[in-house]
Amino acid sequence: MKEFVEFIAKNLVDHPEGVAVNESINEEKKYVLSLHVQSDDIGKVIGKQGKTAQAMRTLLTAVAAKEGKRAILEIED
Repeated sequence: MKEFVEFIAKNLVDHPEGVAVNESINEEKKYVLSLHVQSDDIGKVIGKQGKTAQAMRTLLTAVAAKEGKRAILEIED
């Protein structure tokens, strides 16, 4: 899942070397993926009215469900 989110984010931004994804598990046994990008690329990851970010979350949910897991995507600046 981490590699999937990283792949999508690197293809969206102008500075792919600035993309980092951290994976952890919260107390509800959900995978939490924290996406970090450079400050000038944050708008490209979020998209107009958050539609790109929502699409990434939907895809992540589908990939996680296929593996029998639950996942959350957090975009941090």
